[in-house]
Amino acid sequence: MSDAEPRETGQSGHGRCLCGAVQLRIVGPMRPVIYCHCTQCRRWTGHFLAATAARRSQVTVDDADGVLCWHESSPGFRRGFCGRCGSPLLWGRDGGGFWSIPAGILVTAVPLSAAMHVHVDTKGDYYTIADGLPPFPDASATTPEIEHWREASRIFK
Repeated sequence: MSDAEPRETGQSGHGRCLCGAVQLRIVGPMRPVIYCHCTQCRRWTGHFLAATAARRSQVTVDDADGVLCWHESSPGFRRGFCGRCGSPLLWGRDGGGFWSIPAGILVTAVPLSAAMHVHVDTKGDYYTIADGLPPFPDASATTPEIEHWREASRIFK
């Protein structure tokens, strides 16, 4: 293994779309789950998005059938989804270092926990947030769990 390749850190995951045409392998630390209530995430998933994240260098995408599609949801931000079954798979800033990954696509047990809710000022009117996690009006907030993940993920460049 070269120095440029990520090393196992005791956490890895495998995810896939509903039909199995697109598979993801994640090796290394994954961010605690963040619940995003923004209008785009709600439209993309049908409810709020529960997402982890990983450095792009940690994520391998297997798309043998070439069905992974991309949508520029905002200038400079892309959302990847399976063009066959429609499953949301990846989200990120163009040229950014991380992919957000819907936690629900993970098919292996990964020790993740939820850390917070973001964009709560645009959440749907049909539900309440009552789980005790900190709510924030935008995505600029952080928690000790997220800061720990950021520090741990620095080994993956």
